[in-house]
Amino acid sequence: MELDLNLIREDIDVIDKEIVSLFEKRMKLCEDVANYKISVGKDVLDRKREEEKIEKVKSFAKNEFNKNGTEELFTQIMAISRKLQYRLLTENGIDFNTGFTEIEKINKKDVKVVYQGVEGAYSYQATINYFGEDADMYNVSTFNETMKEVKDGNADYAVLPIENTTAGIVNDVYDLLVEYDNCIVDETDVIVRHALLGTKDSTIEDIDRVYSHPQGIMQCREYLDNYPTWQKIAQANTALSAKKVKDENKKNQAAIASTLAAKIYDLKILEENINKNDNNTTRFIIVSKNKIYTKTAKKVSLYFEIPHKSGTLYNILSHFIYNGLNMTKIESRPIKDKSWEYRFFVEFEGDFNDSGTLNAIRGIREEASFIRILGNY
Repeated sequence: MELDLNLIREDIDVIDKEIVSLFEKRMKLCEDVANYKISVGKDVLDRKREEEKIEKVKSFAKNEFNKNGTEELFTQIMAISRKLQYRLLTENGIDFNTGFTEIEKINKKDVKVVYQGVEGAYSYQATINYFGEDADMYNVSTFNETMKEVKDGNADYAVLPIENTTAGIVNDVYDLLVEYDNCIVDETDVIVRHALLGTKDSTIEDIDRVYSHPQGIMQCREYLDNYPTWQKIAQANTALSAKKVKDENKKNQAAIASTLAAKIYDLKILEENINKNDNNTTRFIIVSKNKIYTKTAKKVSLYFEIPHKSGTLYNILSHFIYNGLNMTKIESRPIKDKSWEYRFFVEFEGDFNDSGTLNAIRGIREEASFIRILGNY
C-alpha cells in the first residue's frame, strides 16, 4: 500500500492541535497549583515529585526510544510550568530581595581607587578613563591585593581587567569574584595600542631584547616576526617593562607598552600601533564592596553552580530564553576540590526593575545548587 505523505501530515496536524489544547489545559491546572503554593508559601520546585512523575509517564511508553522521548518531553513541560509559577509569584508581589540598593549614579568624586600594576599600565589608563586624571588612586602588585583593599575598606573602588578581545578572559579575576564578596558596579573599555619604546638615544637597529607582558608579546607577534633575532622576555605587565627599560637605560633594550607609558617613563616611541589590531580592546570592571546599582543599569552578571547531571545547564539557560533576555556572555571555571565540575559565569541584558530579569534570577536560584549575583551595571 502506497503511503500518502499529505494525508500523514494532515493526521499530524490534527494530533498537534490536540496536543496544544491539552497543553493549555495542563497550564491552567499548573496556574491553580501556583496559586495554592502562593497561598501556603510552598516552594515552586519539588524535585522528588517531578522525578516520580517522570518515571510514571515513562512507564506509559511502549519502547525504549519513546520512554527517553517522553522523559525529555515532560522534563520540558515541567520546566515551563515552573516558569509560569515564577511569573505568577512576581505578579502577586512576592519578590525576592536581590540584596542590591538602587542609587542615582556612581560617585566618582572624593573616592579612593585602587588598581593593579604601575603607572602607565592599561589598568592605570582605565582608572583615569573612568575616574579622571585627578582621582585619588593608588596601585598594588596583584589582583588579589586589589580585591582585598576594597573588601577591607581601604579603597572605595577597584579597577580590574576582565577580558580582552584577542587574549580572552582574565581567569584570575573571575576566580577572585568568587573568593571575595565584592560586586561589579560598572565597566569601562580601553583600546589597546601597543608601541615599541626605547631609550632616548636608541633606534630600532639597536634593539635585540624586548620586554613585555606575555599577552603584549603575543598580540604583537606579527610585528615581532619581522625581527626573529630579538629576544622576547616576559614581564609582569607592560608598564613594568617600560620602567625596566628606563631604569637600566640600555639602548639595545625595548619595551612593548602604551604611549602613555612612554610619556610617564620618558621613553622614545620607536614605532606605534605594532599590535596591528584596531579591535584590540580590554574591558575593565569597576568593583565595590557596596551592593549598589544605578537606574540606568542594563547588564546583569551572576554565577551559578549546578548538579553534575545531564540537561541541568540547558534547563538553567532556558530561563533567559523564556523571559526574552539576551545572554551576552557565558564562561566556565573549575570548582576547587570538585573534579570535572564547573561554575558558570553569565552576563545578560537586564535590570533589577524588570520583571523578566527577576523571574529568570528567581528560577535559577530555585534550580541551581548555588547562585550569586555579581552586579547590575
